[in-house]
Amino acid sequence: MSEGEKLVSIEDEMKSSYIDYSMSVIISRALPDVRDGLKPVHRRVLYGMYKLGIFSNSSYKKSARIVGEVLGKYHPHGDISVYDTMVRMAQEWTLRYPLIDGQGNFGSLDADPPAAMRYTEVRMKKISEEMLLDLKKNTVDIQLNFDDSLEEPVVLPTRIPNLLINGSSGIAVGMATNIPPHNIKETINAICAYIDNGNNLSIEQIMKYIKAPDFPTGGIIYGYEGVKNAFHTGRGRIILRAKAHLEEIQGRQCIIVDEIPYQVNKSDLITRTVELMKEGKMEGIYQIRDESDRNGLRIVYILKQNTHPKILLNKLFKYTSLQTYFNVNNIALVNGKPVKLNIKDLIQHFIDHRHDVIIRRSKYQLTKCKNRVHVLVGFLKILDHLDILIQMIKKSKNHGDACKTLIKEFKVSEIQSKSILDIRLQNLTSLELEKLKKEHDELIKKIDFFKKVLDQYHIRTKIIKEELLEIKKKYQDSRRTQIDYSGNKFNIEDLIENEQVVLTISHAGYIKRTSLSEYKRQGRGGIGNRGATAREYDFFKHLLIARNHQYLLLFTEKGKCFWLRVYEIPEGSKISKGRAIQNIIHLQQDDKVNAYILTGDLTNKEYVRNYYVMMVTQKGIIKKTPLENYSRPRKYGINAIVIRKGDSLLEAIKTKGDSHVFIAAKSGKIIRFSEKNVRSTGRASSGVIGIHLSDKNDIVIGMICVNVNVKEKGHLLVVSEKGFGKRSYLKDYRFTNRGGKGIKTINVTKKTGNLIAIKYVTDQDDLMIIKKSGIIIRISVSDIRVMGRTTQGVRLINLKKNDAIADVEKIYKPTGDPIL
Repeated sequence: MSEGEKLVSIEDEMKSSYIDYSMSVIISRALPDVRDGLKPVHRRVLYGMYKLGIFSNSSYKKSARIVGEVLGKYHPHGDISVYDTMVRMAQEWTLRYPLIDGQGNFGSLDADPPAAMRYTEVRMKKISEEMLLDLKKNTVDIQLNFDDSLEEPVVLPTRIPNLLINGSSGIAVGMATNIPPHNIKETINAICAYIDNGNNLSIEQIMKYIKAPDFPTGGIIYGYEGVKNAFHTGRGRIILRAKAHLEEIQGRQCIIVDEIPYQVNKSDLITRTVELMKEGKMEGIYQIRDESDRNGLRIVYILKQNTHPKILLNKLFKYTSLQTYFNVNNIALVNGKPVKLNIKDLIQHFIDHRHDVIIRRSKYQLTKCKNRVHVLVGFLKILDHLDILIQMIKKSKNHGDACKTLIKEFKVSEIQSKSILDIRLQNLTSLELEKLKKEHDELIKKIDFFKKVLDQYHIRTKIIKEELLEIKKKYQDSRRTQIDYSGNKFNIEDLIENEQVVLTISHAGYIKRTSLSEYKRQGRGGIGNRGATAREYDFFKHLLIARNHQYLLLFTEKGKCFWLRVYEIPEGSKISKGRAIQNIIHLQQDDKVNAYILTGDLTNKEYVRNYYVMMVTQKGIIKKTPLENYSRPRKYGINAIVIRKGDSLLEAIKTKGDSHVFIAAKSGKIIRFSEKNVRSTGRASSGVIGIHLSDKNDIVIGMICVNVNVKEKGHLLVVSEKGFGKRSYLKDYRFTNRGGKGIKTINVTKKTGNLIAIKYVTDQDDLMIIKKSGIIIRISVSDIRVMGRTTQGVRLINLKKNDAIADVEKIYKPTGDPIL
């Protein structure tokens, strides 16, 4: 090591060098200044055009000319970086309020590259001139350029809140910024309200003016939580959706997309959708057409027949960039340091900058006015001595001698004397002299005004507000991005059509759901369709009509309750056997599902408080418990009822607390009493006697609860084991006390078999009847005769030898789902 050199730790040198590099990137390249919202390259592009005189009212100039000017004088980082910046500043789909007026090919929404800089032409937009106004009035600090040969502004004295209306994005070292654009009208209204309120407006109050970001490509902000987080903290995740509507084209339904989310590549969007079609994830799309032109964007999704448009659109939102996220991260340079800012901070810093600009501008104008007044005072001193003045000048040897003479004789300053000597003879007319006096008086008033501006804060805020309102009048426009306040994150229900389905549960515990459209209606006495392929020892025990979005409570014979969504049940065809319930819920091996309840949204507290669960066991024990007790599911189920020895849970029904209860036994007996006779108890109780079974071999086969407001417009349907059934009037069944033996509802014989099911039906309902062999028949209730209470009924379905009915379920036909 030679003399004068010293050892340096490589670790320390790396740290120091990396910090210097990172700060250079942060300050000189990647992050915008909070005052004018510009990065250095954007500022230099505008300043370069300003120096060249390329304003909005001038002719277009070649882009290469501006790039060369900026590159050679202010920004030595490569021509591509400068030209790409100019291109983005001219693209209407990139900036909410473009700063450059471009002529030629500046790219497209498909991410097509712009033409080379030698082909395109540019000039300033009118709104850009508002950012450079007053630049010559010493309003901002000036710094030397990279080689100290020229000067450039540190920041622009912008009149527009550019960072708020155009946003910014950039990746620095160890940090990034992603500030969304906002509507200029909303932004200026918020700033003016903030000023009017003494700079003490809360963020919630600001949000009454600035509703949300406003993106140049429009679209929809789906949900408001991300917007609130961004406004309050400076960080938030905003969900953006495309704007779409439905049209019918040549007999086919079509989804038309008019606006896509910000920063989405249209070409990539369509390509990705085609890939999903090939993968089988978008089976409902027949064809995609891009019909976009210079008048606007238009993507056409032509749908296949019988495709549900809303479900398909939700799938497009789920799997393609028709729905994206804008991750807000409001980081900008404040006094040369990166700071995370909320919406209030951004407004405050802009106002502070405007105060600083107005103070510096007023000082500049005050000095200029004082200097002019000083000159005019000199003029006014010699107005009455013009003849003497002329003689003195004529006698002077030269200009310097004349100045000295004037200073000595009229007691004027050197500046005043030079101005007097420079005055033209034509300005010595009485009219011109009167103008000088008037100018002097006006300047005195201006000086007084500028002093007040410098001394009084409220006058400056008034000027800021007036200038902002002028900007608003010039450039305001309507909001492009709509806001869907009710939107939230994706739910699986958005991708599943809420259609009616048939749920079947077999004796061996297999469950499935099948679209109701697979079952066609037949006449009474038909032989039915093949419903499923069951094992020899298995048969279908339960059949239920539901909708995909409903909740299903499953009750086991041991009194446990499990919680499922209908769409969570595996889908199967008519002939499939389904899936074992044990693989879906945590059911004990010696337990099985005996009852079920369809409900609405169990997370809705108001809904669950208005309903009860009525349960009955095979031994005739009945129990009523509030539905709210079953609204908080657990992985291994919850206890629904305490089952006594030798008994099992048979039926569970959702009620409103004022129903008429009908309990039927297989012997053909039925009892009717008011639900109010059954006291509501908790889950850990066993219940009370509902019907007294005199025969020890007799068991309860079903229960119905009829709403008291129905006024008995429907009928009581009973079906026997051998396929006989009938309807009878509810009035044929008298009220009795709970716990009675009941009265006869069907004449049970060897021909009819035991009673198997009871239902409350109307003429508008259909019936699904399933045999133990798996055959299902769908018939209309109106085809079944209304008969006396003690008759045996008519044959509903033909049964082969050794076959029997396993279950009966009705299909609701009125509009609006009655099972809620």
